[in-house]
Amino acid sequence: MQIAFARAAFEREPMVSSWGFKGGTMSEVWQTAARLESAEGLSAIGLGVQNVLWCDSRVFAAHSEVEGNRLMFRVTQEACRLAAGETLVHPMELLDRLLPEVHAFACELSGQEDLRLSFTLDALVPLDNAAWLLWAGANEITSFDSLIPEPIAPALAVRNTHVISIPAIGYSATQRDIASLLNNGYTVLKLKLGSDPARDGSQEKMVVWDAQRVADVHLAAQDYPDTRYYLDLNGRYASIERVEQLLDRLGSSGALARTILIEELFPEEVTTPVDGLPVPVAVDESAHCVADAHTRFALGYSAIALKPIAKTLSMTLRIAAAAHEAGVPAFCADLTVNPVLVDWNMCLAARLAPLPGLAAGALENNGFQNYRNWGQMLTYHPVSHASWRAAQEGRFNLDETFWAQSAGIFHPLPHYESLFSESGSPAE
Repeated sequence: MQIAFARAAFEREPMVSSWGFKGGTMSEVWQTAARLESAEGLSAIGLGVQNVLWCDSRVFAAHSEVEGNRLMFRVTQEACRLAAGETLVHPMELLDRLLPEVHAFACELSGQEDLRLSFTLDALVPLDNAAWLLWAGANEITSFDSLIPEPIAPALAVRNTHVISIPAIGYSATQRDIASLLNNGYTVLKLKLGSDPARDGSQEKMVVWDAQRVADVHLAAQDYPDTRYYLDLNGRYASIERVEQLLDRLGSSGALARTILIEELFPEEVTTPVDGLPVPVAVDESAHCVADAHTRFALGYSAIALKPIAKTLSMTLRIAAAAHEAGVPAFCADLTVNPVLVDWNMCLAARLAPLPGLAAGALENNGFQNYRNWGQMLTYHPVSHASWRAAQEGRFNLDETFWAQSAGIFHPLPHYESLFSESGSPAE
């Protein structure tokens, strides 16, 4: 099947307030879309979201927020230009062909010769999702299970009856915000750490701020004994000694006993073993591909965050298989995505074995906390009122309609289709 047409569009969605992590803050997220049409007349739209700060904080720091987003969207446009005229044998094969040239383009455009591969992968998500849907249409595939290549299927063989919803606590979240989450039944909280409170890069001040942040959350959760913490250091710690200082402080406050996971401790170029730490360590953004994942597993990382909504479904399926073969448990992490992409993530989370200490698959989900127009965005979901869509008591309950409809990912998307109308879009 030949791709006859490929085009990208976007729209901007503001945050409720500044969303702080990785030592920086974001005020909006660009929602991206790619439309593919085949020579046979089939078409598909895939969605993505841009997060320059998460992908490569150096690019974020070197540009205004808008300029950084425009740069990433330009990479998506270039990927669409390259895809037009290509033969779509399989989405994973298409990604393999496009990724080297698109990443070289992104490196040159950004001025970063060692640009994080996650930057390019994030830019490729809408195109990759569209390719999966176009390929599915050509092959009359209407279920997510039928999309999964046979060698990868064992990694996604579980059928969870529910998925634990994990909200995120950013730098600006208040005690009232935390109390609201606890009162609504959320039992696992993701804490975004790695702050730069004085804006001077001080590691010592960061440890003090981070430890106090966790202690404050722990105080708010003292009457909720089932609450557990998942700490995301966002690659901000320079050494294992600094991490140990943080964990020592958490031990003193009592929070360490409730900490089930810490994630992405160091900048990705740091290859310090982590198997001597008293809590499991997960890898996230530094595992761009299968080889990266194996490198981290060898260093003692004992869990992995999967991000089909940030690293493409094609790449993530391979990483999931590698983790399964290595005996490393996985869960799905968010990128502050829209409701449609929450369910792309859910399709994996629903099929993953639980993390140690949890009773079901897990899915970080923070869009409802951070988007100003989340209620309106929900109406863009093709089955927005489906039973599985809203978390209840901190979990998504997956009934037969979830499995039968594959979370709605094969349904048309009229709102995003309108971005490609003749009336124009911000991409014009």
